Amino acid sequence: MQTLGRAPRLTRRNLLAGLGAACLPWPALAARQSVVLRPAALSTRIAGRRLDMLGFNGTIPGPEIRVRQGDQVDIRLENGLDDGALVHWHGLRVPNRMDGVNVLTQDVVIPGRSHDYHFALPDAGTYWYHSHYLSYDQVSRGLFGAFVVEERDPPEVDHDITVQLFDMMIDEEGRYDDSFDPAQFATAGKIGNVATAFVSRDGIRQGDRLRLRCINPSIDRIYELRLSGVAGNIVALDGMPLPAPRPLAPIILAPGQRCDVIADVTGPVRLTDTYGGTSVTLGEIAMEGSRTPRRSAIPGLPANAMPAPGPVDAHVDLVMQGGAGGGDHDGFGTWALNDVSGLPRRPLVDVRRGATVRMTLRNATAFPHVMHLHGHHFHELDARGASGAYRDSTLVGAGAARDILCVLDNPGSWMLHCHMLSHQTDGMATWVRVR
Repeated sequence: MQTLGRAPRLTRRNLLAGLGAACLPWPALAARQSVVLRPAALSTRIAGRRLDMLGFNGTIPGPEIRVRQGDQVDIRLENGLDDGALVHWHGLRVPNRMDGVNVLTQDVVIPGRSHDYHFALPDAGTYWYHSHYLSYDQVSRGLFGAFVVEERDPPEVDHDITVQLFDMMIDEEGRYDDSFDPAQFATAGKIGNVATAFVSRDGIRQGDRLRLRCINPSIDRIYELRLSGVAGNIVALDGMPLPAPRPLAPIILAPGQRCDVIADVTGPVRLTDTYGGTSVTLGEIAMEGSRTPRRSAIPGLPANAMPAPGPVDAHVDLVMQGGAGGGDHDGFGTWALNDVSGLPRRPLVDVRRGATVRMTLRNATAFPHVMHLHGHHFHELDARGASGAYRDSTLVGAGAARDILCVLDNPGSWMLHCHMLSHQTDGMATWVRVR
C-alpha cells in the first residue's frame, strides 16, 4: 500500500459577508421538535474493523432526524471536537442564516461552544446533514446523518429504511488512514479502499413492501447502485418526487445525491456497487419469513409545492477548470470555476427573489464533478432544453456540459460547489446572491 503524507488543515479563508433573510414561513399549527447534535471523537466498528473516527452523538452515521412535512425543528449543535464545527442541511430549503456555511452564513462554532438552528420543513423527502467545516476531513471520518421529512399522507409500506453509502481509506495496520496523497486533490479525489452501506433495518420478509431511501455521503466516490431481491420503482431523486415513477434500474449516486425506491421483496436484498466496471458488495438485508405480497400498484409520491420556472431572467456560464491533465487557469488552487479558486468577491449570479436563471455548466477537466446548489432545487435540462429531473446536485462528466434551470426564490447568499469535497477544498466553489 502506498504511504501518503498527512493532510494539512485548511488555512485559506474565503472572507465574504452575505447574510440573507429568512424566506420560508413557519406553519401556524406545525409540531415542533428539539434535537441536540454533539460531534465528538469516538471508537466504533465499521465493516468489521475497530476504528477511531468522528460521529454525532456517539454513532456513525449520526442519529436519524425524522420529522413530518410542515414541522419545525430546533437543533442545537454542541461542539465536542478539538476543532471547529458547522452543520449543513443538505437539500433542505432553510433560511439562509441557518445553512451552516462558514463566513457566508455564519461563523464557525469553536470547541466547547454551541449554536442553535431553527427552521421549518416545507418539503417532504430524503435529505441529510453533514459537517461543512473542513468537510473533506470531517465527513470522511463520519460526521453525517440522514434527515427524513415524511409526507403528511405517506405511501403505505411495511418498512421505511435509510441506506447510507460510505467509503474510507484504511492503512496497512487496519486503522483509518488520515493521510493523503496531494495527487488525490487533483484527480478523482480520495476514494477509499473499503466501501459499505449503513442500513437502518436488519431483517425483512419476502413480500414486504419497502421504501428505501438511498443517500451518498461519501466525500468523493460515485456509486452505481444495484439492488437485487426487490421489484419496484424509483419514485424520487434528491428528495423531490418524480412526476411518474421509473422502473427500477442501476442508480448513479454521486456525492450528496439521493434516490427513493419503493419495491416489493422477492428475495434477500443485496446492495452492490458496479461503478467503473468493478463489482463491490456494500451490504444486504436478510430475509426472514414471508407474507402475502400486496396486490396494489406501487404508488408515486405527492409533489412538493415548488416554484414554477418563468421566462429566463439571466443565463450564466460556469466553467469547471483544473486538475491533472487540465488546462491552466487563473485561480490559486488546483481547481477553479471561471478562473477563480474559492469564493469570489462577486457572486456568479445576483438577482431578485423569484428570478428564473439558466446555468450552463461546462466541465473542462478530465474528471467528473457533481455541482450542488444550496437552498434550492433545479431542473436538469436535456439537449433540446426540455426539463428533466428536479435535483439539488447534478453530475457532469469529464468534458461534458449540462444546463440547469433554477427559480432562485430563497433570499440570501448561497454556496454553489462541487460536492466531491476534495475538489471543493482546493478551489471548486462559488456563490449566488438572491435579494
